[in-house]
Amino acid sequence: MVKDEILGLVDKGLMLPLMEEFYTIQGEGFHKGTAAYFIRVGGCDVGCHWCDVKESWNAETHPPTGIEHIVNNAAKYSDTIVITGGEPLTWDMGPLTTALKEKNLKTHIETSGAYPLSGQWDWICLSPKKNKLPEGIIYEKAHELKMIVYNKHDFIFAEEQAAKTNKDCILYLQPEWSVKDKVTPWIVDYVMKNPKWKVSLQTHKYLNIP
Repeated sequence: MVKDEILGLVDKGLMLPLMEEFYTIQGEGFHKGTAAYFIRVGGCDVGCHWCDVKESWNAETHPPTGIEHIVNNAAKYSDTIVITGGEPLTWDMGPLTTALKEKNLKTHIETSGAYPLSGQWDWICLSPKKNKLPEGIIYEKAHELKMIVYNKHDFIFAEEQAAKTNKDCILYLQPEWSVKDKVTPWIVDYVMKNPKWKVSLQTHKYLNIP
């Protein structure tokens, strides 16, 4: 297949720059502790300085992979599929989620919302970043809002973002891992004073699993 043909299929969402795929325990947010198959798609220009998957940023370093291959692999492991990145909404998620739905799989996404929402989702975890704010209707559609706390200003940003979400959206504050010892007590105190929020921890890192 020639390069232009591959790029055309990527643009249509029929191939995606696949960084990795793995079966593990969801470590964060509402579904923490449950088994899920993760599909990590390359490509992200949001540029969080504390990102722990910076190798996902350059989509060109990850091979364009047909969605049929991705879906067939996922179906072997779990009925819950988590699409993450990178920033998965960089790409058209419609074809991938349609194919997953045809196999009766539940589709979850973890996204900054920096690009327009595409695809069919059973669960949307929205995690906005200051560098590139969410677009369009995703605030209305998000099931959970996961705000990463690196410094005290992040509480102000979290409240600004929470004010844009729908009334049923579950609100989480999560310490950024590299400063967790410093910021976790801040989060605990904040949640106790503002109980509309919940604490989210990266439990998979405490369990030492992917």
